[in-house]
Amino acid sequence: MAIPEAFLQELVERNDIVDVVGSYVRLTKRSGSNQFGLCPFHSEKTPSFSVSPDKQIYHCFGCGKGGGVINFIMEIEGLTFPEAVEFLAKRVGMAMPEQEDNREAKKRRRMLELNRDAAKFFYSCLSGPGGGPALDYMAKREITPATAKRFGLGYAPDTWDSLIKAMKELGYSEYELFDAGLVRRGKNGGHYDAFRSRLMFPVIDVRGDVIGFSGRILGDGEPKYMNSPETLVFNKSRNLFGLNLAKKSKSGHIILAEGNIDVVMMHQAGFDSAVASLGTSLTPEQARLISHYTKEVIIAYDSDGAGKKAAQRAIGLLDKLDVKVKVLSMSGAKDPDEYIKTKGADAFRNLLDKSENHIDYRLQTVTDKYDLSVDEQKVAFLKEASDMVARLPGPVERQVYAIRVAGMAGVSNDVVVQEVERRRKKLTRSAQRLDARKQAHPEKQFQPKEKEFRYENPESAAAEEGLIRLLYLDQGICRGKTLPEPEEFSSPVLARIYSVLKSKFEKGEIISMATVSAVLPPQEASLLASVLQKPEMLRNGEKALSDYIGRIKRQNELAHSAEDLRELAERLKETKGYEG
Repeated sequence: MAIPEAFLQELVERNDIVDVVGSYVRLTKRSGSNQFGLCPFHSEKTPSFSVSPDKQIYHCFGCGKGGGVINFIMEIEGLTFPEAVEFLAKRVGMAMPEQEDNREAKKRRRMLELNRDAAKFFYSCLSGPGGGPALDYMAKREITPATAKRFGLGYAPDTWDSLIKAMKELGYSEYELFDAGLVRRGKNGGHYDAFRSRLMFPVIDVRGDVIGFSGRILGDGEPKYMNSPETLVFNKSRNLFGLNLAKKSKSGHIILAEGNIDVVMMHQAGFDSAVASLGTSLTPEQARLISHYTKEVIIAYDSDGAGKKAAQRAIGLLDKLDVKVKVLSMSGAKDPDEYIKTKGADAFRNLLDKSENHIDYRLQTVTDKYDLSVDEQKVAFLKEASDMVARLPGPVERQVYAIRVAGMAGVSNDVVVQEVERRRKKLTRSAQRLDARKQAHPEKQFQPKEKEFRYENPESAAAEEGLIRLLYLDQGICRGKTLPEPEEFSSPVLARIYSVLKSKFEKGEIISMATVSAVLPPQEASLLASVLQKPEMLRNGEKALSDYIGRIKRQNELAHSAEDLRELAERLKETKGYEG
C-alpha cells in the first residue's frame, strides 16, 4: 500500500523547503521570492541552485537536479522515497501511517540491524577470552578503552565462522550476511567470515547507523585495511569515517586525515573534528558532504609523496566549493598520530593554528619540483607557477602571489604580474568562446541536462512542458477541456510525467511534487522541477492552454505525415524498376 497522499501533503506543508534546504545550503535572496545558494550536488563557485518557497521546489540551473523537499532529502542523504518520508516525519514529529513495507526499504532496515548486531559482536570479542591480540595492538598504538568504546571498536576473531554462528543465533541467514559483505563464499559452496584477525572499525553514518566496517590486520599480511564492499547501505565514496562524531564538534573546522587510526588518535587527544575517507582519495561526494558541516577544512594527510598527491586532489575538490582550505605541514612525523605521540597535543594544536592556506601549499609543491639555480628549470617553474596563480579568482590574490613568485625566482615583479594577467586573459577568452558557442545554439540550451532525455522535436516539447506546467499549477484551467493523450507527446519522458499528472487530475487526487515523486524516478522529478521553474502567466491560462494543445496536435500531425511519407518512399524503393 502506498503512503497516503493526504499524509504526504501534510508532511511537505510542515517541512518548509527553505528551512530544510537551508540546514544544508547557505541560502540568500537574489531576485523575487526565490533563494539561491551553491549547489550541494555539484561543484560550483557561482550560485545556480534555486529554492522556490512559492512552489516548494528546488532546481539547479547548473547540474539540472531538482524536485520537492522529499527529493532533496533522498538525494542529499542517499535515501529511498519511503526512508526520506520517514526522515522528514521524524523531523516534525509526525507518526508514519500504517503501511505494508516497501521491499527495498525493509531489506535496507534489516541490513542495518544486521550491521548493528555484528558491531556488537565484534565489540564483545574485544574483551572476550580471545581478544588478547587486539588489546595488545591497541596498547601498542596507545588507544584507550574509553576511545575504543566511543568509536565502537571491536575484534574479528582469527576463526572461520565465529560471526556466522553468532548471527545465525540471532536469526540472520548466510545469504543476508553475504549480502551485507560480512561473509564470503568458499570454493565448496559454503561461507566463511570476511573479517578475521582484525581490529574492527564500524563505519557509522551521520544518522548513527552502522553501514559497514573497516578492519585493520593485526599481524603481517595484505591488505593492511579491508573495507566492506558496496552494499545497499554502504557506499564508501559518499561517507567519511568519524563524521558522525565530527559533525558535533565546536572547533569550526574539520580535519581531513588519511587513516582511521589518525582519526581515532586525534579524537583521543581532543581534536574531535577529524574524519577520514574510506580507503580512497577524497571523492567529490565526500567533499560536498564535508561542506554541509563546515566552511573550513584542514588537510592533515601523510607527509610522503602519496600524501602530497592526495592533498592536491583534495584541494582541487574542496576549492570548488564554498570552503576555506588549509594544509598541515608536519615535519619530524609522517602522520598526525606520530606527531601527537612524539610532540604532544599542544604542539599539534599550534600546528593547526599555523596551518598554511592551500595556495601557499600548492605554490610550495610547485617550487619543490624545480632547481631555481638552473635557468632552464627556473623558466619551467615560472610558467607552471604563473599558470597556477592565473587561475586564482581574486585580482588581489593574483597580484600578491605573482609578486611572491617573482621574488622566489629572482625576476622583476612586473614580468610575472604581466605573465599572470596574460594567462588569465587567455583563460577568460576560452571561457567566453565556450559560452558564445552555447548561446549560438539556443535550441541546445532548451534541452534537458540529462542527455538521455533529449527532445527530438523542441517546438512540440516546449508546448508539452507548458501543458505540464498548467496542469500542475492550476487544474481549474484544465477542467472541462479535452486534453491530449500522452501518446501525442513527442518526448517520451514528458509523456511519462504528463501521464502521471493527467491520471491524478482525472481521479481528483492531489497533484504536488510530493505525490508525484512517489511515482516518478529521481531524474524525471528533476526534469519536472526544471519545467516548473520556467515562467507561466496563469492569468492568461485559458489562452495558453489552447495554444499548447493546438501546437502539440499540429506537431503530432506533422510527425505522422512525415512518417507516412517515409513509409511511402520505402514502398517505392521496393517497387520493381525504381532506383533510389
